[in-house]
Amino acid sequence: MPAPITEEQNRLDRETLLDAAERLFYERGIRAVGMDELRAASGLPLKRIYRFFATKEDLVVAMLRRRDRRWRGDLAAHVEQVADPRERVLAVFDWLAEWFAQPGFRGCAWINAFGELGASSEAVLAEVRAHKQAFHHQIATWVTATRAPVTEPVFLLAEGAVVAAAISGDPAPARHARAAVTRLLGPP
Repeated sequence: MPAPITEEQNRLDRETLLDAAERLFYERGIRAVGMDELRAASGLPLKRIYRFFATKEDLVVAMLRRRDRRWRGDLAAHVEQVADPRERVLAVFDWLAEWFAQPGFRGCAWINAFGELGASSEAVLAEVRAHKQAFHHQIATWVTATRAPVTEPVFLLAEGAVVAAAISGDPAPARHARAAVTRLLGPP
């Protein structure tokens, strides 16, 4: 009889599965990746995968939720190193430029998920909306500290830069958006 699986092993296996799902879904698309590919990439048997997530939709939602925490946390860590409120807002676009230049950048995982499943999955749609609202809140917090009433344009410039960079394969949209935000914020 095999030894019982510990809570720590469950946690590690779940993280391994989420790592594999995130990599494959982001690289190739959610619908293009089958459960057998997730099994092979994670090294976990299908039975174990389905114990963690009863459906592929559940796995997608968990992956997006975990990615959201990490993505927004990395952004905040970068931006909040900057003391000046105006420069903090501009640091958002510096961080985006670095992200856009990374090998394998394929745009926004939430926009990609929305494009694939938003019309057919309420759970995925809810997760996408939660991410966008949380990102908007981050932007609003940083912009409000500048006292410039430009939260919506700054948010839209950030979102637009992500989409433009994904489609063009060029990080330049972050620089262009940063220049526009510099003008919106006014002189230092």
